[in-house]
Amino acid sequence: MEVNTFEPRTDLTPLHEAIAAIKAEIGKVIVGQHEMVDLLTAGILANGHILIEGVPGVAKTLAAKLLAQTIDAKFSRIQFTPDLMPADVLGTSIFNPQSKAFEYRKGPIFGNIILIDEINRAPAKTQAALFEVMEERQITSDGITYPLEAPFMVIATQNPIEQEGTYRLPEAQLDRFLFKIEVKYPALEEEVAILQAANLRTGLEAVTAQVARVVTGAAIQQLQAKVRSVLLEEKLLQYIATLVNETRMNPSIYLGASPRASIAVMNCAKAIAVMNNRDFVTPDDVVYVLPHILRHRIILTPEREMEGITPDDIISEILKAVEVPR
Repeated sequence: MEVNTFEPRTDLTPLHEAIAAIKAEIGKVIVGQHEMVDLLTAGILANGHILIEGVPGVAKTLAAKLLAQTIDAKFSRIQFTPDLMPADVLGTSIFNPQSKAFEYRKGPIFGNIILIDEINRAPAKTQAALFEVMEERQITSDGITYPLEAPFMVIATQNPIEQEGTYRLPEAQLDRFLFKIEVKYPALEEEVAILQAANLRTGLEAVTAQVARVVTGAAIQQLQAKVRSVLLEEKLLQYIATLVNETRMNPSIYLGASPRASIAVMNCAKAIAVMNNRDFVTPDDVVYVLPHILRHRIILTPEREMEGITPDDIISEILKAVEVPR
């Protein structure tokens, strides 16, 4: 991310202090992976859900747990498995003999920060149970609607390599994720630092326990409101709409992005702007977030996939083809 010395017209000090504190706490355990930490932070500020994809052992689950640990809010972890049922996630109505009536027992989804580990290991009916809660932040059971407390954020992980015993997420659910973060292997120098840190400590649990809660759930809501007030010029709105519209017209793309993607780009660009100490959005903010927002929302034609082309390749082509506003 860029380093900006611009003095904003809006006081962003509380926001920057909160971001710095969160990153400092996560940095006590996580070595490197700066982009993942930045995008996780931006996801919170933009009030969206995040999908983290990467091979085993690159700290996907650990980063999500540490992020939740820095926020003084209710945290739930759900391990998705092939035998998991929707009621195991959402809750169910249970008959109470004393009151002679059914009572709704809330499931682990009722929290503020929800970690869903290996989301693609649960069957389709369990995955579909997340549709309402991720989009509308509520659960409807037996005709009664139960709203969830704000802030509410789902952080899900999945392994892109394994196919045995996994169930691909449907497009409708992927579209509900603000970001898809692709976590790469660490650089050689970072891996050496990881080994050095692991060699010195007695156990990961002891180090993780040192990560403190540095921001409250109420403060997160205030920061999200401040992000929404960031200035976005009309020409940048046009730029975002044009980029997303290009995904629907590109011959290499079978399924383009929806207006939900345009809104996601707008909100995330605002979050990146304030993280760079600006109260206005620049084209660079849009360019930075675009691949992470679109890569899981577009489907390439079979011919392009057979050629080894990736969604990121097409997104890069679109960015080059669309004129940047001045």
